[in-house]
Amino acid sequence: MAMDAIKTQEEQKLINEEYKLWKKNSPFLYDLVLSSALDWPSLTVEWLPDKKTVTDTNDIPYSIQRLILSTHTSDTEQDYLMFAEVKLPSIDPKKLSEKYKQSCDVYGGFGGAAGKIEIIHKIPHNGEANRARHMPQNANIIATKTKHATVNIFDRTKFPSKPKKGDTCNPTLTLIGHEKEGYGLAWNRHKEGYLLSSGDDGLICLWDIKQIKLNAENNDNSNTAKRSSSKRPKYQTEMKPMATFRKHEDRVEDVDWHKKGGNGDIFVSVGDDKAIMLWDLRMNNANKPCAHKKDAHKEEINCVEFSPFNEHLFITGGGDHHVALWDKRNINHKLHQMEGHTDAVYQVSWSPHSEVHLASGSGDRRVMMWDLSQIGHEQTSEDAEDGPPELMFVHSGHTDKVTDFSWNPNDPWVIASVADNNIIQCWQMTEELLTFDDCTQHVQLE
Repeated sequence: MAMDAIKTQEEQKLINEEYKLWKKNSPFLYDLVLSSALDWPSLTVEWLPDKKTVTDTNDIPYSIQRLILSTHTSDTEQDYLMFAEVKLPSIDPKKLSEKYKQSCDVYGGFGGAAGKIEIIHKIPHNGEANRARHMPQNANIIATKTKHATVNIFDRTKFPSKPKKGDTCNPTLTLIGHEKEGYGLAWNRHKEGYLLSSGDDGLICLWDIKQIKLNAENNDNSNTAKRSSSKRPKYQTEMKPMATFRKHEDRVEDVDWHKKGGNGDIFVSVGDDKAIMLWDLRMNNANKPCAHKKDAHKEEINCVEFSPFNEHLFITGGGDHHVALWDKRNINHKLHQMEGHTDAVYQVSWSPHSEVHLASGSGDRRVMMWDLSQIGHEQTSEDAEDGPPELMFVHSGHTDKVTDFSWNPNDPWVIASVADNNIIQCWQMTEELLTFDDCTQHVQLE
């Protein structure tokens, strides 16, 4: 036990030293770093699509954008689904520092009053939300994975911004079908209301929340409905899945819908059985995957995402510390393996602004950005020590496991990331590190 304590102390000392070095170097690495301590850790983070532009008292233009967060209180207090406002500068960072030279109210570059992350809306939640994602067609509809095996649906507009004391979780709709909790959650971009979920029970569930029905007492034939026609109709509060898929031999860690092209009929799933499975809802025997790759990683596969630009590509991240690139037309052979992390990869995500860029978050406290166009480029031995040519940038600002991150849909290269120790960071690497002319242009993959 004493040896374990000494080892933990040494690890913490190393982490602290690494953080000090990161903080010292960050003015040269970033155009933006906002770091904020939440009251409780958040297991999930996602940018909402809206953006409002305003000007502050120093005539500095900035945007107000929103994030979805949650709390993880380990049942010591009421948990919440939360919405935060983030103020991001809409000005070149160098001009920003010039404008603020004479002012003590510094923001943008390295935090400050105007750059803070502020919680503006809290909705009571039944335990921590393992994951929270907004519906692409309506950003006010939020789905959450609970620790109770259910999926909650919240219409944000139906809840007050500050709950009353004693308020408990009362979701707009509860989706049932799982026997255990999980993390996988994916809305369909093409079929509004279609929601996929995966769980530790080895099950994938599919619901269509647009099929929500009126309660029996609202049936048009009932006298009650006639008497209460002036009242708002009441809808069912629970919904069973329209389909379930059970072929994985262990926990199903993640799912994602095919994004580019197609009609939203194809999805991919990954799990602790190290398998990748592709599914097609149009197949007669939909409970059987149309493609199945065993031992796709050397350890469990934690995350998967289809490219928003290329109809064939998807990426996975695993317990073997690797990020892998795949082509759905032939999943028997991976296209490429990205090596750089020193712990399990828990989240992968493509950039919404460029076809060749993606990022990965890991238990090694790092978020890494990758550039697929650099694969195979020659390196000096000195450069090779820093990682493979496709490793573009390493965000080392967290001192604990990165639980989730999200690319900003409006501002290229801005990422929000959360860690186990209740720190949230919004950051943007400096443009000087970008080696191509226009980072906002969609780069074509050969």
